[in-house]
Amino acid sequence: MEPKRFLITGGSQGIGAALVGLARQEGHTVVFTGRHEKTIAPVASETGAVGVTADSRVETDNARVIETCQRQMGGIDVLVNNAASWYDAAIGELDMDAMRRLFDSNVFGMVDLTNRVVPLMKAQQRGDIVNLSSTSGTKGRKLGTAYAASKWAVRGITQCWQAELRPHSIRVVSICPSEVQTRWGGRDGRDNPNKLYAVDVAQTIMAALAMHPRAFWPELSVFATNPWKEES
Repeated sequence: MEPKRFLITGGSQGIGAALVGLARQEGHTVVFTGRHEKTIAPVASETGAVGVTADSRVETDNARVIETCQRQMGGIDVLVNNAASWYDAAIGELDMDAMRRLFDSNVFGMVDLTNRVVPLMKAQQRGDIVNLSSTSGTKGRKLGTAYAASKWAVRGITQCWQAELRPHSIRVVSICPSEVQTRWGGRDGRDNPNKLYAVDVAQTIMAALAMHPRAFWPELSVFATNPWKEES
């Protein structure tokens, strides 16, 4: 893959940070976002990528991120919508404000940022948009009303964008990982070394982007081979 200009949201930890590292190792230019300077600084220092403190739920932050990309890279070839939040609760106990905040992060922020990027990609008649969904967006589960619904929305939005943007040679793909071995969402008990690692998902994204521009994967699910295995 020839050198590209990447914008990666939620790039200061987890899947996003792993992707920033891989993209830089392969010679791409990267701007990434995160909500906290203390997590942004180490990734920027280690990779040479440009980190921006921003929250995709905030429209002025999204505008500032696009301005940074244009100033630092001269445009955007690849947008990775990775930033997301998590909230689980049983029906009958759902906090509707918490669910709205989740959709602001996982859905509306993603749409607002992409709304600002697409005109740039249309002008150059090329580009890639990668939306991080989840296997929770492919099947319902207990307590998953808010989170799973947001990830179903990401998949549906991705399909709409595919229909709109393919005539402009812009590829849009949704990535659906199963559970990744992190403490994301503040949840314990996720440190099973047989579950997916962030780098596994990052490698999947890079493989999708490496395809010849005439072809693309509309959707990719990524599973751990044997997450039930007890030994590492």
